[in-house]
Amino acid sequence: MTQPSGLRAWCERLPSRLRAWFGRLPVVTRLVLAVAVTMSLVLTGTAWLVYWRVQSALDRQLHDDLATYQHSLDRAVRAGTAPPPGPSGSLYQVLDGRGRVLAADDAVGDRSLLTPAELRAAGHGRAVRRDVGSLLPITPDTLRLQAERVRAGGATRVVVTAVRRGHRDEALRELLAQLALASGLTLIAASYVGYRTARAALRPVERYRTAAAALADGGPNLRLDVPADRDDEITRLGHTLNRMLDRLEASAARERRFVADASHELRTPLSLLRAEVDVALHRPRSAEELNQTLRSVDAEVQRLIDLSNALLDLEELGSTGHITRAPVRLADLVGTAVAPHLRTAERAGRGVSADAADTVVDVDARWLVPAIGNLVANALRHGDGAVRVAAIVHEGRLRLSVTDEGPGFPPEFLPRAFDRFARAEASRTSEGSGLGLAFVQAVAVAHGGGVRAENSPGGAAVTVDVPC
Repeated sequence: MTQPSGLRAWCERLPSRLRAWFGRLPVVTRLVLAVAVTMSLVLTGTAWLVYWRVQSALDRQLHDDLATYQHSLDRAVRAGTAPPPGPSGSLYQVLDGRGRVLAADDAVGDRSLLTPAELRAAGHGRAVRRDVGSLLPITPDTLRLQAERVRAGGATRVVVTAVRRGHRDEALRELLAQLALASGLTLIAASYVGYRTARAALRPVERYRTAAAALADGGPNLRLDVPADRDDEITRLGHTLNRMLDRLEASAARERRFVADASHELRTPLSLLRAEVDVALHRPRSAEELNQTLRSVDAEVQRLIDLSNALLDLEELGSTGHITRAPVRLADLVGTAVAPHLRTAERAGRGVSADAADTVVDVDARWLVPAIGNLVANALRHGDGAVRVAAIVHEGRLRLSVTDEGPGFPPEFLPRAFDRFARAEASRTSEGSGLGLAFVQAVAVAHGGGVRAENSPGGAAVTVDVPC
């Protein structure tokens, strides 16, 4: 019992093993095998159908010849006349009930064509039909015979008629050879075409793989060569991979710029902190001097915090570009952004006014409020006179402008006003990090809009235009 159970378990595991083996093959090999197996089944079915139709036609012809000859021979036996001539290749025998040959064709002789069982069946009135010899392998004297009982002069006779199958078998063997040759050539051609087609279809994939490997090895500015005059699955894959490469390159560029910007801009306040601490530790200091040093250190630490927060906000907006829109009253939005700067303006003897339309806008207040606050802070820090915030909605777009009454932007500063760490003053020790306008632009772009800086007749003006 152990051996059959083991064999049964092996047979049950065989399909999974075949699937595993097939899955380990290269894609081109799998496609060619699939085409070959499918074509083999189709060609086998087609060849069988053709062979069956031809065989049926030849057998029908043999059957008609045999039935005609049998009918004429039966009449001759009943009438006691000489057997009529039959078709080409035909034979006959007339037997009595004991199987003795009473009359026969010269080519047959005295050897009975029927076996004892067939003779008994024919004697009982049943028709006997049988083929002698085989189609394959080739055998001589292939016949198709038929035997029937005939009553002649009160006696029982068994009349056997036969037709040679040589021409029929030769035609079928020739047909089999031609079908095998045609099927083999067709299978080879189909497999070759399938192989060439699979290679041609997968050649771009291999090219994409090679390019991706080069990118993984650090190849710069790499893009896949995608044909522009096609629109198939492989071409769309190439475009998708190119977009992915664009995103990866942009992400890597943002990361490099973030690290470079952070290291460059954090160096100054950290150096100042180190200098303040070194001076404080150089000799004993009075309480007033230590207090002044701590205030200076606190200012630099706050500057580091503001700079880090600004860099992180810019990186978050640049890396995801994701905003969450929600309905908010425009007047409340502008009021929330302006409120923290009113005391600063009052201490400087300047005014801040807000003029917002009484409507609801669909924006991300989490980002838009600090963007407006940055514009107001810049106007208070670098401008002069009163600061005015105006916000209107027209044709589904929010247009928000912040203006002051100062001297405006230096002309050489306007082209790079929204660059990171760009300052109108040349000194890096001046107040501000140079990230405010860059942050405003990032917020506007994330909303699907833009921002513009210009000099108006009365001072500087920055305008944010976003869909709402």
